[in-house]
Amino acid sequence: METEISPAATAARVSVVVIGYNDAEHIADAVLSALRQGPSVAEVVAVNDGSADATGEVLDRLARRHDRLRVHHRSENSGGCGTPRNDGLRDATAPYVMFLDSDDVLPPGAVDALLAAADRHGAQVVAGGCVRRELPQHRDTPWQRALFLEEAVYDSPARLPRLVRDTLCVNKLYDRAFLDRHGIRFPDGAYRYEDFVFTARVLAALPRIALVPDTVYVWHVRRTASRPSISLDRSGVEGWRARLAAHRLAVVTLQRAGLRRLAHAARVKFLDHDLRMYLRELGRRDEDHRAEWWRLTREHLATFDEADLLAARAPARWIARVIAAAEWPRDVERLTALAVRPARLLPPYARVDGRPVWAVDLPEVVIDRVDDKPLHRLPVTVDAEPELGVDVTSALGVGRPRLRLTLRVHELYGRLAGAGGPAVVDVELRHHDDGRLGLTRDAVLTPDEAPGVWRAEVLFDLDAPPTADAPATRNGTAPDVWDVRVRVRCGDGGSLYTAARAVGPGLRRTVAPGRHGLLLVQPYATAGGSLALRVARGPRPALRVAARAVRRGIAQRL
Repeated sequence: METEISPAATAARVSVVVIGYNDAEHIADAVLSALRQGPSVAEVVAVNDGSADATGEVLDRLARRHDRLRVHHRSENSGGCGTPRNDGLRDATAPYVMFLDSDDVLPPGAVDALLAAADRHGAQVVAGGCVRRELPQHRDTPWQRALFLEEAVYDSPARLPRLVRDTLCVNKLYDRAFLDRHGIRFPDGAYRYEDFVFTARVLAALPRIALVPDTVYVWHVRRTASRPSISLDRSGVEGWRARLAAHRLAVVTLQRAGLRRLAHAARVKFLDHDLRMYLRELGRRDEDHRAEWWRLTREHLATFDEADLLAARAPARWIARVIAAAEWPRDVERLTALAVRPARLLPPYARVDGRPVWAVDLPEVVIDRVDDKPLHRLPVTVDAEPELGVDVTSALGVGRPRLRLTLRVHELYGRLAGAGGPAVVDVELRHHDDGRLGLTRDAVLTPDEAPGVWRAEVLFDLDAPPTADAPATRNGTAPDVWDVRVRVRCGDGGSLYTAARAVGPGLRRTVAPGRHGLLLVQPYATAGGSLALRVARGPRPALRVAARAVRRGIAQRL
């Protein structure tokens, strides 16, 4: 539901600061999205941070057409986002200010929604919803959705420690006089994650803050871009070092302001979000990177206390304890599986003196609370091994692609056996983009040859006649992606729902003639290790998938 806009919100009282560096391709869209907010925007201040491409020329052309656009050209690149934002803040003249990056956009009505809330509540800071939009798929993921479910106002950030989880500076409207009065600015120069520090400085100044449910910012995520954004560039350990430094300064800022609950919440957020996000990629790094990452992380975790660990989610807490206890990198595959969502705790499942522990040689790392958690909250591992085949269904030799899944459910410290043992597994295909239900199957689970494992097989006819139960594809368009989800039902009536983990040699593509033309099926492991199916019907999408695979292969050899 759109927030009602007050008449006062139509006054030109907002400066939008747009920063850009070597982004001639996108910066015009960002600037125009700000100008199109309407009369509430008094001016757009665009800061060209010493670009070597045509960014400056694009901005100058726009400025000749739009009186509300002013351009600030820096002669040298600052190396970060803080300095150009500070330049724009210094040049701004309106009572309120917002920040916008050159590769993102403001959705229609964003400024009015924020300004109206500032008027209604007398707030120095107003924050709204942000969506991360994956391009070119146009798949949206809300950022910190729980904060923006309904309109709210807080006399002080201390009343809602969860505010520290929203580290963005771009989904907010700021009272410029408030920022000036408290001397709040971004760190200058080549300082990464400057928004962490800026946000902490804002919260430390104790503004009256309002939250609105409106989406006020669209954060574009271009993972295939030739030059990844700062937030997406996690290839080198220096990015992690910079993130740790920014987090430390943010926590210190909150502590010095006497906001101990917010500082505690910031450390818990680090465990639940930052640590898990970077750990998920550690298995793809070389030995030197892993060693330095591990050293830096252990050093940082030494500043946390037991209360911080206990307040974090169990997977993050267990991960932190392993890293703190082990001097050198170990069990990276197990840690990575625990860091993904949904979390999986891979075997072995050891006990020492009756206590569940990470490993026999690491008994100080107790897997606490695993004996007490409800079944549906346990990080149980369900492996799925795909096997694609083509069954001949007529005398003419027409084949139909079939997918056989071999499922293995792993015990977890005796919890499944204690629930009567896994009895039945329900397998479903869920569309990755819209969540709709596709094919479903169920099977009885029986004990496997390996101890503590239950096994079942299901068979999917991927070219079944289109029904509400079938994964129909969009003929002639982009391939469909289906996530494999499972529900394990135990003998005592309890159950758990999770994503199947992709294992085995069957992660390869198969092309077969289907009922309605060529059908390409490709089981693959997602970034989090879960099993998904890419299904393309017709020659064009099938060729498109094959071409992408060829390009990836060439890139890997270069």
